[in-house]
Amino acid sequence: MVTWFVTRHPGAVEWAKRQGLEVDKQTAHLDTAEIGAGDQVIGSLPVHLAAEVCASGARYLHLQIELPAELRGIELTAEQMEQCGAELKPYRVVEE
Repeated sequence: MVTWFVTRHPGAVEWAKRQGLEVDKQTAHLDTAEIGAGDQVIGSLPVHLAAEVCASGARYLHLQIELPAELRGIELTAEQMEQCGAELKPYRVVEE
């Protein structure tokens, strides 16, 4: 089993470390062909990629955060992510 963290944001990487997340591979762009059954993928993926992750037999944990309008479109620090209640939520995404 491999735990992937999909992000290009340094603040998110620092946030994950503070949460004690054990990450095997961190990547800015996910190639779903590399995901295997039993893997775990953490990130904020587009729905079609999340569905591919789930179809491969991997678990998807969505990095969820409630952003106020004034923080949208900027690089967040780990502290800002914590203040906005960043958390991981498991989802099973299925294409119909």
